Amino acid sequence: MKNINLSVPKDFIAGLKQNWKDDLLSGFIVSLIALPLCLGIAMASGVPPMAGIIAGIVGGMFVSMTSGSHLTINGPAAGLAIIVLMSMEGFKKMAPAGLSPEQVEMFAYQCTLGVGIGCGILQMLFGLVKAGVLSNFFPSSVVHGMLAAIGIMIFAKQFHTAVGVKPESKEMLEIIAAIPHSLMNMNPEVAIIAVVSLIILIGLPMINNKYVKMLPAPLLVVLIAIPLGHYFDLEHEHKYLFLSSHEYTLGPKFLVTLPANFLDGIVMPRFDYLLTSFGIQMIITYSLVASLESLLTAAAIDKLDPFKRVSNFNKELYAKGSGNMISSFLGGLPIIAEVVRSSANVTNGAKTRWANFFHGTFLLIFVVFLGQIIHQIPLAALAAMLMVTGYRLASPKEFRKTYIAGKEQLLIFVATIIFTLATDLLIGIAAGILVKLIIHLINGVPLKSIFKPFLTIITEDDENYLIDVEHSAIFSNYIGLKKQLDALPRGKKITVDFTKASLVDHTVMEHIHEMEEKYNHEGGTFKIIGLNNHKPLSEHPHATRKKVSTI
Repeated sequence: MKNINLSVPKDFIAGLKQNWKDDLLSGFIVSLIALPLCLGIAMASGVPPMAGIIAGIVGGMFVSMTSGSHLTINGPAAGLAIIVLMSMEGFKKMAPAGLSPEQVEMFAYQCTLGVGIGCGILQMLFGLVKAGVLSNFFPSSVVHGMLAAIGIMIFAKQFHTAVGVKPESKEMLEIIAAIPHSLMNMNPEVAIIAVVSLIILIGLPMINNKYVKMLPAPLLVVLIAIPLGHYFDLEHEHKYLFLSSHEYTLGPKFLVTLPANFLDGIVMPRFDYLLTSFGIQMIITYSLVASLESLLTAAAIDKLDPFKRVSNFNKELYAKGSGNMISSFLGGLPIIAEVVRSSANVTNGAKTRWANFFHGTFLLIFVVFLGQIIHQIPLAALAAMLMVTGYRLASPKEFRKTYIAGKEQLLIFVATIIFTLATDLLIGIAAGILVKLIIHLINGVPLKSIFKPFLTIITEDDENYLIDVEHSAIFSNYIGLKKQLDALPRGKKITVDFTKASLVDHTVMEHIHEMEEKYNHEGGTFKIIGLNNHKPLSEHPHATRKKVSTI
């Protein structure tokens, strides 16, 4: 097994001298976006706000040095907030008898930090055994269904915070069903802050002015929400009348709470409940979702990289694992490569990993020197940011995009959402994969090729290679197919023939076209043939292809 180079990369050092101005500016702008999001994600996770800040600092200042990607921004993400919340709620039920509510919260928090350590160890092992390729196993419709379900959960949870109401129910479907009740019983002044924040977050990107577009919407929300909080006197416990008939309560509980200094926010994990069945379940869930999101983000940002650099996925997993261990040991949330902040990093002209480092450094400066200002941010404003994030993950566009890819893809997408909302993420992902396998069997995929690819590599001469694929090319056997294709020499003429394949699914069509672009970019020739007798199941260019009988 070839070792992963764990030292600080040479280009990381050289990049500072060559690109420090661009990276410093981008890191500063991204930190302004990241600060309120780190606080909001911690709030959505049911942990102290400082946990989100710690994760952002560690993700920037430490993970950047060993990351396998070049322009991603590391820190807490909305996608993991729901999982952390699941962990918190589960460990609360396991708390020893006789503890006060505050002690139960701390017990669950420390146990959840222990899960973060376990996740980090597992991710480091993923990197060492080169498990980065596993990102190719999960069908895109299942991954997007998982993210959409997370988006629905985030939106539902934060809606109640945005209107100043705490739902009694803990189960997700009940929380969703309680939205009308919270709307009817909202705290008006809290809701006003949320509505103003939503207007800014939705409206600002619509203004077609280059100077306006330079202003991060989350920062503007904070700059307006803080004065609104002062106007409504959220810092002091008091009651007020609305429309001269209903009485409502306001106070500091509607503001961000930070410790007196940074070191007071450090909480140590506990491990005595880590190897329980629930603890192991949480480690697997953490590791799976955190790894998937990081790898998908790294792949997406590679496409935006102006220098066309390619991430080292195995190194990325190892770096995220070590970062999660450090973050959890200090009391922070789990870390991933986050797509929104990473996209902003590219947009703002970042050139190297130093932008991520500077982003983490600025977060540290903010929390050390601007703690009193951060404390004045209303929770309703952070909830509004998370509602927008949740909506984007589960917007009608996502459903439409999946439908365009194929009706069967929409079925898999919706099944993943429903099972995730009704049970948990692992069951939801498994259900989506099972639905896809059933659809493939109905479409004629033979059982023997479900997990094993059947192909013949014909070497015509030193320059030409023909890959003859038989039976099927589907998500569950693509890793084996990719492994053999990757083993072919670079810069040659590769032809992949699907004439004998009964089905080529959407996931393989996506990956094989990405491989075609990459191979051709590197100076070789990559052609896909043999699909003339296959019927696409939709108009999408990467739609599943089913072979039509010629008899």
